[in-house]
Amino acid sequence: MKFGGNLQNMLKQAQKVKEQIEKLQAEAGEKIVEASSGGGMVTATAKAKGELVSIKIEPDIVKEADIEMLQDLITAAVNEALHRGQEIMKEEVGKAATGFGLPPGLI
Repeated sequence: MKFGGNLQNMLKQAQKVKEQIEKLQAEAGEKIVEASSGGGMVTATAKAKGELVSIKIEPDIVKEADIEMLQDLITAAVNEALHRGQEIMKEEVGKAATGFGLPPGLI
């Protein structure tokens, strides 16, 4: 009977850890990251969970009217902001997993 009780306790602990990790992921996902390209001519702001919040374009670049370059700068800034967000998520969840005694990279 003792084994069953231990198993039940382990399952309860696992559920608690899962809930805490989900909470940490949600909180980390709301962190704001920012990236720019073209020497700051285009700046993308995103949430770490991968949601684009805003794009800022300096007026001088619009005057040049090079649409292809502007598109490339926007793409670069957005991709970098999203990449930074992914890194934050990975770091936060990794820290949480280690804090719960789980091996690195498990989550």
